[in-house]
Amino acid sequence: MESRPKIVVLSGAGISAESGLATFRDADGLWENYSVEDVATITGWHKNPALVQEFYNKRRKQALDAHPNAGHKALVSLEDKYDVTIITQNVDNLHEKAGSSKVVHLHGELSKMRSSGDESLVYDIGGDEIQMGQLCEKGFQLRPHIVWFGEEVPMMEVAFDITQEADIFIVVGTSLAVYPAAGLAYAVPAGVPIFVVDPNTPDMRKTPNVTVIAEPATTGLTKLAEQLLSL
Repeated sequence: MESRPKIVVLSGAGISAESGLATFRDADGLWENYSVEDVATITGWHKNPALVQEFYNKRRKQALDAHPNAGHKALVSLEDKYDVTIITQNVDNLHEKAGSSKVVHLHGELSKMRSSGDESLVYDIGGDEIQMGQLCEKGFQLRPHIVWFGEEVPMMEVAFDITQEADIFIVVGTSLAVYPAAGLAYAVPAGVPIFVVDPNTPDMRKTPNVTVIAEPATTGLTKLAEQLLSL
């Protein structure tokens, strides 16, 4: 059986925003009236873990209630013809809700919690809240399974390896401003076509293999999927 061409997708907050989930980069350093430094950094966690728990408990509920949009569904449709892997910077599970079969979460998942003292201890919690005083079996406080600013990105090496196998690379809903994830766009093998779907087109390398679709994910990915499925 002939192997199918590999599409690798790097998705960011823009695709989730169209499902109603707020992005911190749209609000002058505030994220739903919280300071990003207070709720999205490891320093913020050490300073006020209760505030961080409260923030992510709210976000988890929002993500639970959110629905995939046409952009998520367009990526699922590509699996009819391609081997598709999505590398997402998003911590919601909208790609999975839509039906995507291979999703790598670079920055963690809202629907999971982990031990603050042993990062190998990870638990599925769905939409449940995490409480202060709620401990893992080793006695450490449980925390959101999120990679905050100031922490290592453990899935980066996996994502890099996947990117290097791409036959087609799609960037959607990201300004390519958050590293190390943004560096994946420059790990794509030479000559592989890159499609950038975003209304605020990032300043990527001006090379012949980059095609920019300056539209939101819902419309831009729908058009791109139709194009790729017709090849």
